[in-house]
Amino acid sequence: MSTLWSDEVAGLIPYVPGEQAQIPNLLKLNTNENPYGPSPKAIEAMRAALTDDLRLYPDYQALGLRQAIARRYHLQADQVFLGNGSDEILAHVFKALFLRAGRLLWMPDVTYSFYRTYCRFYDVPHRLIPLADDFSLRVSDYTQAVDQEPAGIIFANPNAPTGRALGLDAIAAIARAHPDSAVVVDEAYVDFGAQSAAALLGEFPNLLVVHTLSKSRSLAGLRVGYALASSDLVAGLLRVKDSFNSYPMDRVALAGAQASIEDDAWFERTRRAVIDAREQLAQDLQSLGFDVLPSQTNFVFARHRRQDASEIARNLREQGILVRHFQTPRTEQYLRITVGTPEQCTRLCDTLKAVLSA
Repeated sequence: MSTLWSDEVAGLIPYVPGEQAQIPNLLKLNTNENPYGPSPKAIEAMRAALTDDLRLYPDYQALGLRQAIARRYHLQADQVFLGNGSDEILAHVFKALFLRAGRLLWMPDVTYSFYRTYCRFYDVPHRLIPLADDFSLRVSDYTQAVDQEPAGIIFANPNAPTGRALGLDAIAAIARAHPDSAVVVDEAYVDFGAQSAAALLGEFPNLLVVHTLSKSRSLAGLRVGYALASSDLVAGLLRVKDSFNSYPMDRVALAGAQASIEDDAWFERTRRAVIDAREQLAQDLQSLGFDVLPSQTNFVFARHRRQDASEIARNLREQGILVRHFQTPRTEQYLRITVGTPEQCTRLCDTLKAVLSA
C-alpha cells in the first residue's frame, strides 16, 4: 500500500469481474457476453463516425440517442439518462438516490455483487434480504410495513446470478408499498425473456429502470447503458454526472448505440437465437446430472447433484472453457454458465461428459 494513497483507498474492496484469460482455443462462458456480434448497422455507423470530427467534443446531451431510446419506450427524452455502461449509471444512482439520512438501502442477499461494492464506496448503509430457498425474491419481504422506510430498494430483474425474474405485478407492489423510496430495477438481462418495468413508469414516479447495451445488443466493448425514469429522478442523476464527467459518451459510442437501438430486426433475431440455445442447454445439463434454475437471461445457474462446483470449473478451465463460480456460502455449489452458440454449447456439454465421468 502506498503512503500517497488517500485515507479511504486502503479500505476499499473492489468488484472482481469475470476472468479474462489468454488461453488458446478459449471458450469464454463466464462473463455473459453475447455470442452473436452487434448489429451490422451499428458497425457501419461507428465506422462512419471515424472522421475529422473526432477532434470535437461529442454532444454532452446525447440528444439523438436519448430520443431514439425514448421512442422505443414511448417516453420523453428527459426521462432517459445515459452512462458509460450500466455500472456507471448504477454508481450515480447510489450517490444520487440512496444516501438519505442513515436510512437503509434494501437489496437481496444473492444478487449482482457490485451493489455491495458501491455501498462500501459511498458508505451507504444497507440491509440484505435473503432470497427464498429456491432463490426467488419474496415480494412480501419488500412490501411489509416497517418503522423506518428504506432509503431505496435495488434488485436485478432477472436476477444475477440466479436468472430468476419477477413479473410486473410484483414490481408494482414493491413500488406502491414505498412511494417515498426510489425502487431501482436493474434490467441488464430483461430482453432474454422477462418483462421490462419501463411499462410501469407512468404509474410510479419512484421507479427507475436500468438497461445496458452489453448483453442483448452485443455491445459490451462499447460501454453504453441507460436509465429510464421520471424527469425528476433523471434530473438528480444529471446533477451527479455533471459533477463528475459531463462527456461520458464519445462520438463513436453515440453513433453505434443509436444504430443498434434502431435495428429491431437484428435485435430480435439474435435475442431469439440465445433464448432457443438457452432452453436446449438447460435440457442438456439436466441430462448430465445438473439441477438448473429457471432462467430468463442469457445464462443458466446450475448445480451438479454429485460433483463439486469448484472442481468442475477447474477441470473445464483445463480444457479451455471458462464458466463463473462464486465462492459465497449460498452459491458455492452453483456454476453460472453463459449461453453460447449451439456449437459452443455442444462443446461445453461434450467436455462436461468427459469431465464428469473421469
